[in-house]
Amino acid sequence: MKFRMLGSGTSTGVPRIGNDWGECDPLEPRNRRSRVSIIVENDAGQRILVDTSTDLRAQLLANDIGKVDAVFWTHDHADHCHGIDDLRVMRYDRSNPLPGFASSKTCANLRRRFDYIFEGQHGYPTLMSLKNVEETRLVAGFSFDHVEMPHGPVTSTGFRFEADGKSIVYATDFSEITPAMLKCFDRADILVVDCLRRRPHPTHAHLDMAIDLARRAKVRRAVLTHMDKSMDYRSLCAEVPDHVTVGFDGLEMTA
Repeated sequence: MKFRMLGSGTSTGVPRIGNDWGECDPLEPRNRRSRVSIIVENDAGQRILVDTSTDLRAQLLANDIGKVDAVFWTHDHADHCHGIDDLRVMRYDRSNPLPGFASSKTCANLRRRFDYIFEGQHGYPTLMSLKNVEETRLVAGFSFDHVEMPHGPVTSTGFRFEADGKSIVYATDFSEITPAMLKCFDRADILVVDCLRRRPHPTHAHLDMAIDLARRAKVRRAVLTHMDKSMDYRSLCAEVPDHVTVGFDGLEMTA
């Protein structure tokens, strides 16, 4: 079981429009961050895509990914779902809609904003099905669990995927650590974790919080994601503990 980090940046990406690199060294390629998204793959080659980022088409091309078996959404903020239209080409060779999963609230918002994806229009077929994550625990060769995480005034869904005797957790866009999160993430092999910046933020985890979650959940390895322009790759690598990896676009890791 492994994951591929398609995007590791916050909602504005790095650099920001205007070629604003902030504290990130523009000569370090791992500082160039597209919006967050991840592929989880089991040993049989089945793939789950988590979030359809604004940069999805470019991410799939860069990583030579032309097919996924299911899609999960953490929540419906633009940087996590506005690349959904790029999934149309994955329907062409399928006999049925591509399955999608999210919380009930996220499902409702996705249906409202992207109705043509889930209902079909003007002679075009339905591109995707959409189910509440509560309805199943087994998808595309993976078992999974989930937890709702505080994300400022709203929530984001954290996912734990298990296959081949291993576990990978994806926990992005959260602003506090809850007992339910610790239970869901307990002793995971890999925790891919929100880490916007070093200073606290009202809707995202900061560096100390991300490391604290990894410690309290007793995970084997943590991988930082959703980083802004203050998070220079090499500087971060020099300050994080040995069990923490600074994520970057294209990173692949086996659990």
